[in-house]
Amino acid sequence: MLPPLGFAGGEGGLGCANQTGPASCGGSFTPVNQKGRPDINRFNDRRPPRDTGPRLNHRIRIPEVRVVDAEGNQLGVMETRKALQMALEAGLDLVEVAPTAQPPVCRILDYGRFKYDQAKKQREAKKKAHNAEIKGIRMRYGMEEHDLDYRVKDARRFLEEGDKVQVTLIFRGRQVSHPEIGKAQLDRLITALTDCAVVERPASLEGKRMTLLLAPK
Repeated sequence: MLPPLGFAGGEGGLGCANQTGPASCGGSFTPVNQKGRPDINRFNDRRPPRDTGPRLNHRIRIPEVRVVDAEGNQLGVMETRKALQMALEAGLDLVEVAPTAQPPVCRILDYGRFKYDQAKKQREAKKKAHNAEIKGIRMRYGMEEHDLDYRVKDARRFLEEGDKVQVTLIFRGRQVSHPEIGKAQLDRLITALTDCAVVERPASLEGKRMTLLLAPK
């Protein structure tokens, strides 16, 4: 009678045919697929994600490409290795910008700078698409310098996110008889934000509240 699959018969009982047998045979159990190769658990695969950016330099394996130089001049169709040599001699990269064209179009440029410019354009587009909200900041009559600094930080954050800021200064009791002191406080806030804000609505007194509206530059 033949021994069971995966085991070898021997004197004194059954023995392990290899190290991928059950743990009871003295080895660790490794699952295998139909081709006899170790089965990979895809859920625990910690390999980094594949780069989805454009191919550049030695990753471009097409024999011929159409080349555009760093100034935007058309250099025509040439061998990829020649185009790569031109890019490297200029201290730049050969980047595939139109992979589906026949032949593919590559441009000689500084890829690090190219990525920076692309990210900057995306941030600007996102900022323009942002629906501006009006954020509110409250101030007190005669507040201390460190409290004013906190208001400046909050207002700056809102403005840099593309929102408008309505600043409200509250008077109590007879404080309203000296509106010039409250106006001076608001002027200090405006001065601290001149690099990122413009006054959309100047300060105005209504009852015991003085308000102004700031908008991002």
